[in-house]
Amino acid sequence: MNLGLEQKSVLVTAASRGLGLASAQLFAAEGAKVTIASRNEESLQRAAQQIQTATGQSVNVVKLDVNRPEDIARAIESAEEFGDGLDVLVCNAGGPPGGSFIQLDDSKWYQAFEQNLLSVVRLTRGAIPYLRRSSAGRIVNITSSSIKQPISGLVLSNTMRAGVWGLTKTLSDEFGAYGVLVNTVGPGRIATDRIAEIDEVTAQREGIDVAQVTEKFIAQIPLGRYGQPEEFARAVVFLASPANTYITGQALLVDGGMVKNL
Repeated sequence: MNLGLEQKSVLVTAASRGLGLASAQLFAAEGAKVTIASRNEESLQRAAQQIQTATGQSVNVVKLDVNRPEDIARAIESAEEFGDGLDVLVCNAGGPPGGSFIQLDDSKWYQAFEQNLLSVVRLTRGAIPYLRRSSAGRIVNITSSSIKQPISGLVLSNTMRAGVWGLTKTLSDEFGAYGVLVNTVGPGRIATDRIAEIDEVTAQREGIDVAQVTEKFIAQIPLGRYGQPEEFARAVVFLASPANTYITGQALLVDGGMVKNL
């Protein structure tokens, strides 16, 4: 299938590693003009080199802290200039810290709100004028399988990701008249540094080995393994592409069948 992404302008945030990097690399492989953004400039440069080596495509790099509105405005402007417009926005951000409700004070809640929910609001607000002018405007918000089934010990993520899902559904209705499609993709147990960190915290909390934690989760996944970042990226890239013409306002889980809700 030709996804129609050649020469499309794409901005991917939190793209220096993990799911963001995998998605950005696949966009580049499809011939898109990709801007990658993240807080760590050194990691961004390594990611850009990895993408160029793998795909032969150069990408635009912009330092971005999603908690800073001025950084968001600068990243969108840079992506628009590099790509001669903006067709696709992929909102991604690192997950908030784990912990139970009792353990977390107001400062942690405010930080998670700004990083994981308000960042999507600000990115969308800045990008939507360009996306409305595009012939194939797309927004994909990367969330979590917790939008369908809360994850124990991740109350901040459970709450903020659900907020992004509610925003996604609302924006799909508001922007549909302009031809802008808005969806969210929730990863399950994808083999990234973030999941490794969560498994480590779980192991410490339960007093068991990390290998036992992994085995316990794998037992819940019908496909019998953790997913790979590139498997997740395929869903993101399809939903963000012109090949997707009628899917909007949806939440797709890439979880190997782990979540059992209907």
